[in-house]
Amino acid sequence: MARTMLTINDSAWLFAETRRTPMQVGMLATFRVPEDRPRFVADLVRSWRSVHEFAAPYDYLYRLLPVPSWSQIPADEIDLDYHLRHSALPSPGSQRELGVLVSRLHSARMDRRYPLWEVHVIEGLEEDRWALYMKAHHSQVDGVGGVRMLHRMLSADPEARDLLPPWAVGTQGPDQSGLPPRTRTKDLERVAASGGLAGLVTRGVLGGTAVAGALTRTYAETLVGGRDPSRAVPFRAPRSIFNGRIHTPRRFATQHYPVERLKAVARAADCSLNDVYLAMCGGAMRRYLDELGALPTETLTANVPVSVRTGQGAAVGNAVTFLYAKLGTDLVDPLERIEAIKASPRLGKERLPVVSGAAMDAYTTMLMAPFLAQALLGVGGHGTQDANVVVSNVPGPAETRYLDGSPMQELFPVSLLFNGQALNITAVSYDGQFNIGYTGCRDSIPSLQRIAVYSGEELERLEAALGLAGTEVRP
Repeated sequence: MARTMLTINDSAWLFAETRRTPMQVGMLATFRVPEDRPRFVADLVRSWRSVHEFAAPYDYLYRLLPVPSWSQIPADEIDLDYHLRHSALPSPGSQRELGVLVSRLHSARMDRRYPLWEVHVIEGLEEDRWALYMKAHHSQVDGVGGVRMLHRMLSADPEARDLLPPWAVGTQGPDQSGLPPRTRTKDLERVAASGGLAGLVTRGVLGGTAVAGALTRTYAETLVGGRDPSRAVPFRAPRSIFNGRIHTPRRFATQHYPVERLKAVARAADCSLNDVYLAMCGGAMRRYLDELGALPTETLTANVPVSVRTGQGAAVGNAVTFLYAKLGTDLVDPLERIEAIKASPRLGKERLPVVSGAAMDAYTTMLMAPFLAQALLGVGGHGTQDANVVVSNVPGPAETRYLDGSPMQELFPVSLLFNGQALNITAVSYDGQFNIGYTGCRDSIPSLQRIAVYSGEELERLEAALGLAGTEVRP
């Protein structure tokens, strides 16, 4: 049976996982039921249950020994009824009730005796809509890989029918045939014979050492920050309520805005759309913490994942590195905040072209090393964290997409948390809308919805401060 050996970066998400910190990412999409097909959802589920073809990583089973690897299992060993779930909200289900259900579904750690994925078809949503929630382990897919799979799973043609379900599409790009390059069983046995897991780790460390010399300056600048005080530096973040130990239950909230609103602010402020997004998040967190009497005097810092995936393919695993950005939570004025923010990630981006390929993997491994060490030792959330919050932005389909004629209306990412990071804010653009998913620890962050609402009100404050027409500021 063929196996795919995990990279050190992908293995980290499995080693760091606990019952409290399931390392899975998800996606929530809402669709409109076609007017001429009232039984659309039931028919879709019936059709999908008949598809027993599985593409990577949906046919992967995790094996720890002799080395961490994915074992490709035959289709007849995959229990589709376990992975595909059909649920219903009390009709008419509101967006809030949908969020409560997704919060509960996303809280549960997946059983490693099965391939690490679930697909939930949810009907009963108000306004004659239905929802699709999918989750998979972060060791197998990152945000960009998931969105690229969605591109191939859905169609821009409203007349397209009999589209394959996600497990038959997989995360492989259209330019790839079969599985990604892998180490087969006989190779793993040879690795095991020469030292097993210890031998593999030693080889990885030695390989990393070979490129570490070239990365020393870049890595040091990331940790120290250089001479420019505008640069955000990891492990300098102030302590906040977002950075303690977390528990299993999750909260999930959503907001969406026209992309053009954010672009208009970006043009007026002479910055990027992502800078506007960070300013919205920073302003929302400042207000939320201030109301709780828990606002640090120093600015919060964000860990900003950046895709380094090349080509059009969406292979199994992760292809990201990390930047750090100041969120300006120490500033009252929204224009001062956005000025501080736009300088911070720019300085981080300037170092990214310095490394690429294997060197980028080694650099990311070094960045993840402190986090992984904290997770393995069980001390995450007790000491200093690399950042206060994770804020991510993934580009999605630019045009309306359909699933067997059912138009997708909204698309929200559902992300992961870990000890020391009780809040994750991830956005994905889709069909002219900027959709933000807020994932939080239920016990650490009371009233997560307030942060979501405040984000929109911070956008209004920016529009008003910049004199953009048609704006209003809520009290």
